[in-house]
Amino acid sequence: MTDFTQLQTALAENFHERISELHVIRGNELHFQISRGDALPLAKLLQADFKAELRLMVANDRRAAQGFYEIHYLFVNDHENWYAHATRHLSQADPLLDSMATFYYPASRFEREIHDQFGIEAMDHPDTRPLVSHAFWPADYFPLRKDSVPPENLSDNGRPFEFLAVGGEGVYEIPVGPVHAGVIEPGHFRFSVVGETVIDLKIRLYFTHKGTEKLFEGRDPADGVELAERISGDSTTGHAMAYCQALESLAGCEIPDRAKYLRVILLEMERLYNHIADFGAICNDTGFAAAQSHCFRIRERLLRLNKRLTGSRLLRGGIVPGGVGCDFPPGLNLAAELEDVLADFNEIVEISLENSMLTDRLDGAGYLTNKTAIDHGVLGYVARASGIDLDVRRDHPFAAYPRLQFKVAASQSGDVRARAQIRVDEVRESVGMIKQALAQLPAGNLTAPLGKLPAWQPAFGMVEGWRGAILHWVMLDESGKLYRVKVKDPSFANWPALSFALLKNIVPDFPLVNKSFNQSYSGNDL
Repeated sequence: MTDFTQLQTALAENFHERISELHVIRGNELHFQISRGDALPLAKLLQADFKAELRLMVANDRRAAQGFYEIHYLFVNDHENWYAHATRHLSQADPLLDSMATFYYPASRFEREIHDQFGIEAMDHPDTRPLVSHAFWPADYFPLRKDSVPPENLSDNGRPFEFLAVGGEGVYEIPVGPVHAGVIEPGHFRFSVVGETVIDLKIRLYFTHKGTEKLFEGRDPADGVELAERISGDSTTGHAMAYCQALESLAGCEIPDRAKYLRVILLEMERLYNHIADFGAICNDTGFAAAQSHCFRIRERLLRLNKRLTGSRLLRGGIVPGGVGCDFPPGLNLAAELEDVLADFNEIVEISLENSMLTDRLDGAGYLTNKTAIDHGVLGYVARASGIDLDVRRDHPFAAYPRLQFKVAASQSGDVRARAQIRVDEVRESVGMIKQALAQLPAGNLTAPLGKLPAWQPAFGMVEGWRGAILHWVMLDESGKLYRVKVKDPSFANWPALSFALLKNIVPDFPLVNKSFNQSYSGNDL
């Protein structure tokens, strides 16, 4: 394992006095300040010598009290469970970033998001188009600045988004959305095709942008949980847990053992109902509607179990700062219920995957190479299906996961079949983990008091949601209110990779490939 002394020595040797205020927090977080021009060399050093990747960029407006903006960079080492958190101050008169877009693609999207929300420009960025803002946003409106005033009137400026056209003989475009025929959220897809073969796909999102990070500002920390639960409805527990873990980390709060096991149960129940529904939906997009009908029947059973656990079919109210919001209900034999669910699901899987008409559609479709997946920083089952062995439950253990035995499902195939199989394997592991958690469930309290939450200190929580790693970053002001909350849903990393997975597929395979990714519009758009 890397000793932070080694890392500090490397930083001193490479950056000399340009890096300052190095200090270790919570045992595995190295925090420090960097100077202008050091972000890219730092990222290269951490990646090449310490296997740490940039996982989050956060902009923060501290002009009122400090006279500067802040940019925070969170680098994560998934092999040794440590973090490097770098902060850079930007002058309010000259708030410029050094772009890392050409080195690390996810940084490109962070930088575009920061520009739209704060008006901070990334120098030499190769793509200056807006990411979050649409044509009706005023050019000088940056909503996450503390002094921003919402415009009274919004009107379309009449300028279309600048999609890069694909030319050539026989190439034509198929626009889909943003309003779709099905009951799904809005997103615009533009296909460039030759015949039926897709040679390019461009995706335009943020039609469901709700200003969530702005809505966190000024709230009591406890009041932020309900907002976190609603970032993406099918990831209620994942987002609430990541948010609460950020607060608990900031406070130095250790939650009770009973709450740790109950958190595992709730998070795995969320994984179960989503993965089972997804497997059925993937089968349905091959024309095998019977599988979806049975999977949705099982999903309904799981949602009813969720309601018995928390009073909510979507598990709202289950996670609270310092622990859990409700105890395990008396009279519920959850282990037996889940054994029955798993046997039912296994039968559906066996029937489906023995059907060659179905598997012929899955095999080789939507192939995402390992290199493309790495370049895009993809997460969750999309990453694991393309040979990236990452899982926060194992790599950065939280709740009671360190005390449980489980395998991380993985594949090298990178196609729809692999992403479907990862879901199947994870369903089986989730049932096993819940049974272990129930068998080991100790008596004790459900919550622990947070205690004092220090002002102006960053903290974060990371959870393996059912789609992948969810990150919440928080900072409070001196009155104890939320000053800045930054959220990263795994969909933010995974949506762009869909364009590459669809290349060389035919147009009718888009629903199938898209469903095998099944990313959240709302989670991405915030």
